[in-house]
Amino acid sequence: MTEEQPPRRIGSIQDRNAIVESALDKAIRRGDFENLPGLGKPLTGLHNSEDPDWWIKQKMEREELSGVAPAAFQLRKENAVLEDTLDAFSKEADVRDYLASFNARVREAVMDLREGPPVFTPPRKVDEEIIAWRQRREARHETQNPHRAPTAEQPPRRWWRRRRS
Repeated sequence: MTEEQPPRRIGSIQDRNAIVESALDKAIRRGDFENLPGLGKPLTGLHNSEDPDWWIKQKMEREELSGVAPAAFQLRKENAVLEDTLDAFSKEADVRDYLASFNARVREAVMDLREGPPVFTPPRKVDEEIIAWRQRREARHETQNPHRAPTAEQPPRRWWRRRRS
């Protein structure tokens, strides 16, 4: 079987084994299994734990992975920093898209009947969040640029007005 041919249908377990063996032989010839990290070292924790998921937990600690928690925990954490996340956006359309995505994930987690803690995170009201985002943005803009705000005594200067002498 050459690499240009489409894969053939697997009819029996012997066919599967032959395909797997062939793929492994090709990978060995290419050197895909040379210089792998941990080569020749025993697996740690193999016989020390009753937890069947010990290896994935160990991998997550070693790789410092996060964000692999039940949806209820992820959504609760995301909800806690949602205003800061929204404030990072500069366009209203981006805020609306993010809120739509957040609400879709909340609805999906509520409807998911698999195991896990219940979801108490409510969906956000998009229009109310947009109004709050605008207010925070305007307040931030005013504190960062106080000299730009026109006062009642001094109207803003227009660039098209010519000075008369």
